[in-house]
Amino acid sequence: MILLRKLLFKMIKINNTVLFVSSMLLIGLSTVLIVLVEPDTFPTFFDGFWWVMTTVTTVGYGDFSPVTVAGRMIAIVLYILGIGLIGVVIGKVVDGLSLFRKRRREGNIVYKGKSHYIILGWSKKAHYAVNEMLDTMEDTEIVIIDDLETAPLLEDTIHYIKGNASSRETLEKANVREAKAVLIFADDTLQDAQLIDGKTLLIASTVESMTKNVHTVVEVMEEQHIKNFEHASVDEFIFSNETISSLAVRSAFTKGVSGIYGQLMRRSHGDDLFHVPSQQHWDTYRKAFNELLEYGATLIADRQNLSINRMLDQPLPKEAELYVICDKETYQMIRKEMSS
Repeated sequence: MILLRKLLFKMIKINNTVLFVSSMLLIGLSTVLIVLVEPDTFPTFFDGFWWVMTTVTTVGYGDFSPVTVAGRMIAIVLYILGIGLIGVVIGKVVDGLSLFRKRRREGNIVYKGKSHYIILGWSKKAHYAVNEMLDTMEDTEIVIIDDLETAPLLEDTIHYIKGNASSRETLEKANVREAKAVLIFADDTLQDAQLIDGKTLLIASTVESMTKNVHTVVEVMEEQHIKNFEHASVDEFIFSNETISSLAVRSAFTKGVSGIYGQLMRRSHGDDLFHVPSQQHWDTYRKAFNELLEYGATLIADRQNLSINRMLDQPLPKEAELYVICDKETYQMIRKEMSS
């Protein structure tokens, strides 16, 4: 028993690659030997492999068993070495899975996927953003970066990386260079708008210094601070204070307008705002407008241009980014028809 314990301790310290290779060699060699030694008892290599696996995993169905001295010697070797070796391998696999789960929960992983979305800074707004993204596309890959001790949210397509969002090392772990978009939310834990936008500027500058191809969306507390972001080449800005104040004033003057904004911003019910890819046969805005209208969708904008109804006879540029208002079922039907 003392010798066996020492042997097991030695096995535990063996490199994982060596351990797995040794296990495969032991199983393969035992399979070949038992078939060669007892061809009548084990007529095929699969029968030999079946017996070896039931032996080293201590299942022991008893449907096959060696009858010769040589065959039983092979069995004894499997009892002594095989069971212990396979037990250590199974333990290593279980420990590896537990360690991976722990590291994933604590944000100590490196994300190697592509075309994912990165959310910098966890807050209620970030939580709503995750729900909106998953509601828009269920298989969206999302990476959350924050300095929380454990992941605020974990799912099959949601990953967490702990670290300073302005650190290049942290952004490298999130594979920011191959991300589809980066969303930078303002830090709600700070009180001063200038400090909040200053931190956001630092993060945005780091992101843009690492990659120019990723679409960056930044939440800014004060619109006057946007001029400070000019060198960072941010793609889009969201004005937190101005948007809320403007919506409150419009709601005060016009009853029900907040409901319209809310419906267009959420995909929970009714008609929503969707992006529709431009088609080659749409040579004018009118042709695109009329064809989409037949589906039940209303073309309202090309990028930020909302004057589609006044430019219907103008040529539709190849780089147009068209947006329509319709329900989700209509949008899915349009995408299906256009992709076929």
